[in-house]
Amino acid sequence: MTIPTTMSTQHPDNASNPHWVRGEVFSGEEEVFEAFYAFSELGCNEQMWDWEGKDVDPHVVRKLLTHFPEFFKENILGRDVFITYRVPNPEVERAERKGVIEALETIPRAYDIAKEFYGKVEAPPIFEVILPLTKSARDLIRLFNSYAKAIIGRGDVELEEGYTVKDWVGAFSPKRINVIPLVEDMESIFNIKEIVSGYVRFAGAKAVRVFIARSDPALNYGLFSAVILSKLALMKLRELSEELGVAVYPIIGTGSPPFRGHLTPDNLNNFLKEYRGYRTVTIQSALKYDVPLDRCREAISTLNKELRRERGSWELDEVLVKGVISKLAERYRKLVEGLAPLVNYVAKFVPKRRLRKLHIGLYGYSREIGRVKLPRAIEFVASLSSLGMPPEFIGLSALSRLSEEEFSELEEAYLTWRADLRKASSYVSWDNLDLLLSSGEASRFAERLGVKEALRSLVEDLKYCEESLGVKLGPRRLSERRHLNATNNLLISLLEGGDVKDYLLEAAKIRGYLG
Repeated sequence: MTIPTTMSTQHPDNASNPHWVRGEVFSGEEEVFEAFYAFSELGCNEQMWDWEGKDVDPHVVRKLLTHFPEFFKENILGRDVFITYRVPNPEVERAERKGVIEALETIPRAYDIAKEFYGKVEAPPIFEVILPLTKSARDLIRLFNSYAKAIIGRGDVELEEGYTVKDWVGAFSPKRINVIPLVEDMESIFNIKEIVSGYVRFAGAKAVRVFIARSDPALNYGLFSAVILSKLALMKLRELSEELGVAVYPIIGTGSPPFRGHLTPDNLNNFLKEYRGYRTVTIQSALKYDVPLDRCREAISTLNKELRRERGSWELDEVLVKGVISKLAERYRKLVEGLAPLVNYVAKFVPKRRLRKLHIGLYGYSREIGRVKLPRAIEFVASLSSLGMPPEFIGLSALSRLSEEEFSELEEAYLTWRADLRKASSYVSWDNLDLLLSSGEASRFAERLGVKEALRSLVEDLKYCEESLGVKLGPRRLSERRHLNATNNLLISLLEGGDVKDYLLEAAKIRGYLG
C-alpha cells in the first residue's frame, strides 16, 4: 500500500473557520466536505474520521463518492487517498464504548458502495482503524478480533437451516482490518515494543503503522518531556522493526503551538529536523484554516515530499532520558495542579469548533493530571496562552537540576528547543502576572481561585528562562504587542465580567491557533 504522509484531522484548534462553515461549529455535512477539501485543495492524502467522543457522519464514503464523483474516479479511495477511522477505546471511554461496533459496522457497507461506484474494488475504501489510549497488545487484539468475529463472523450466522446472513445481505468485506495503536502516555511509550510486537505476532502483520501522541504527553509531562518521548518511541520502533523484520511506519500527532509540536509554515525546516523518522504527520485545523491557503498548500506539499525520505534515526540513552523526564515532569505536574483552577475557569470561554459529546465528569474529554482534572490540550493551551502564560515554560526551572550528562542528552533529543521557546516567549505577559500577584482586585481573584503559589512558581520558571537560558520574554513585533493588549484586556474582562471570549479569540487569531 501507499503510506500516507499528511493526515488531515478534525482537531478543534483553529481560531478562524473557513468561509464554507456557516456557524461557529462544523456541521456533519461540512466535515464531509472538509475531507474532500483536504484531498483536493490542500493536497493531504489521508483524512482521520474521528468517532472518538464526537458525532460523525457514518455515510462519509457514500457522500464523498456521490457528491464528488469526478475527483474520486481519478483518485481512488483506499489506494490514492485514504479515510482512516479513530474509534473510542472501550477500556477507557465507557460511555462511548459501543461506538466501536457502530464504526466497524460501516466498513463493509463502505466496501459495497465503493464496489458499486468503481465497478470493482482495487482497495477497500476503509481498512485501518486507530485505537486511542492504547496500553497493551491485548487492546489491539480485541479490536482486531471485534472486526473479525463481530462483523465478518456474523456473515456465517444461520438465519434458518442452510441459509446464512451473507446469503441474505451479501458477503462482508474486507476480511480484516489493520489496527493502528495510538500511544499517549509515558509508561506505554516505554513499553511500546511489547505492545506492538504482541499485536504484530497475533495478526501476522508484515507492516504496521504506529501513532505517537504529541499533545497529551505535553499536557501530562510538559513540553521537553513530550519531545523526548517522541524520539524514544522512534528509537524503540526502529529496534522492533529490525528484530521482527516488519516495516514500521510511525505517525506523529502535532499541532501549531510549540507546546503541541510547532508544525507551522514558518517553522517547517525545524519541524522536519526535529521529527525526522516519522512517516506521517497530522494536519490539524489551525494549519488548514489559520494560515493563508497558498502557504498551507506549500507546507503540505513539502511534507509530502520530505517525509518519504529516510533521515536517519535517534540514539538515546534510555536511563539518562528517564532521569531527565522524571526531574522535569515532577515540577511541571506540581505547577499544573496548582494552576488548574485558573485554567478550568478560563477554558469555559474557549469557543467550540467541533460537536463533541461530553464524557462523564466535570469537563468533556477531561484529562486527569495528578489530583486535578483539566480540559483537553487545545483548551489548556488556549487558556494559558491567551492569559499571557504560555504553557511551554511551566516547570522549566527544573532544568537546573539536570546533571551535565543529562542536559547533554536532552540537547541530543530536542534539537530545536531554543527556537520553540523563542516563539512562545513572544506571548508572555508580565503585566498580567504582576496584576495577579500584587494587591487589588486581580490579586483577590487569584486568591479566591487558590492559584497564587503556582503563579509565583511560574514566575520563577520564566525568570530562569531569561537569566539562565537567555530567552528574552515578551513581545518583539507589532503583532505580538497586539497579542499582549488582547491578553491584558482578557484579564480585565475576567475581573469585570466583560467580553472574555472576544479577547480570547482575538489573541488566538494573532497567534495563528486557538490552542
